[in-house]
Amino acid sequence: MTDLLLTGVRAWGFGPAPTDIAVSAGRIAAIGADLPRDGAEVVDGIGCLALPGLVDAHAHIDKTLWGTPWHPHQAGPTLIDKIDNERRVLNTLGLSAEVQSARLLRHMVARGTTHVRTHVDIGPDVGLSHFHGIQAMREAHREWIDVEVVAFPQTGVMIRPGTLDLLEQAVREGAEVVGGLDPVGVDRDPKGQLDGIFAIADRHGCGVDIHLHDRGDLGAVTIDMIVERTRALGLKGKVAISHAFCLGMLDRPRLDGLLDDLVELDIAIMTHAPSGPTPFPPIRLLHDRGVRLFSGSDGVRDTWGPLNTGDMLERAFLLAYRSGFRHDPDIEIALRMATYGGAQVMGAAGYGLAVGAAADLVLVEAETAAEAVAFHPVRRLVLKRGRVAARDGRATMPAAA
Repeated sequence: MTDLLLTGVRAWGFGPAPTDIAVSAGRIAAIGADLPRDGAEVVDGIGCLALPGLVDAHAHIDKTLWGTPWHPHQAGPTLIDKIDNERRVLNTLGLSAEVQSARLLRHMVARGTTHVRTHVDIGPDVGLSHFHGIQAMREAHREWIDVEVVAFPQTGVMIRPGTLDLLEQAVREGAEVVGGLDPVGVDRDPKGQLDGIFAIADRHGCGVDIHLHDRGDLGAVTIDMIVERTRALGLKGKVAISHAFCLGMLDRPRLDGLLDDLVELDIAIMTHAPSGPTPFPPIRLLHDRGVRLFSGSDGVRDTWGPLNTGDMLERAFLLAYRSGFRHDPDIEIALRMATYGGAQVMGAAGYGLAVGAAADLVLVEAETAAEAVAFHPVRRLVLKRGRVAARDGRATMPAAA
């Protein structure tokens, strides 16, 4: 029996003609014209575009300032400046990772996000406190959004003794992925950091997602070392490199060699199209070569910057804009990074706009996917497993107890 029937929508990938989507028991039961109503609740899609739930596969929701008074940006220009400033501000404000992440997630759901991979700070200064806060938030919101946790060493690994033990403890307690941070630029010990992180992944069967800001050949050599360990430990399809600025700076022969390795081992690349003159991976080239691509908001209104909004359609717009995309098929590459690409990296079972998939759906007023990216309009309806989570840009899901 159909529980909910969306009528007159334009389903992404099903052509321009309006169609219906039937939802039953939290899944897509049928997609087609003039589906029977069978006593279902009927929602007139008024020609809106239906997309699968948006996927923010690189966020830092434990450190957002969302819902607090405006905080002017104060950090210096370097990575270490930003880390040190973040620690000063968070220590001063004394915010709760559980409360802050819940505030931000309601906003993200209102903008159509149904899946999040979040990097959560782990280190000697905060221990597992951020991680435990996110665990509590995740459990309270599990009916409304899927959250995957990366145990992330924001302040470094080898330069902060005890961090590897804390990362492993977080994995034991439920973190699905172990993270790393600039093995050369921050730790000055790439072998030590990567050996330690990959050993955790090998022991526990978890994924790996490494922040790599180091540029030029310094970053390329780090990718070589990640490739070597991925191959040696049989971790094909379980490793991601986030940011990977260096891929936007290399000469073509060096880049081609790295892309061969990334494709062979199914190592995914995340870029959020960073602002200003920062280089970033050439999206179209990587896509054409078969590299798995995904994206995310990174930090949303935090001490690193005030401009990210947690809107993955806007993020797809920025990916397309910075890549110089104008043709619809190119713009859809950016949208796929904010949907299917992130879902694949997260291993989201039953994701997509297809019969039998989970009814995680977003309706936007647009005729095509490219128009949805270009204008990123208000989300008219957001469904999570067939239940209404947001309407007209506002979360309607109940507040967590």
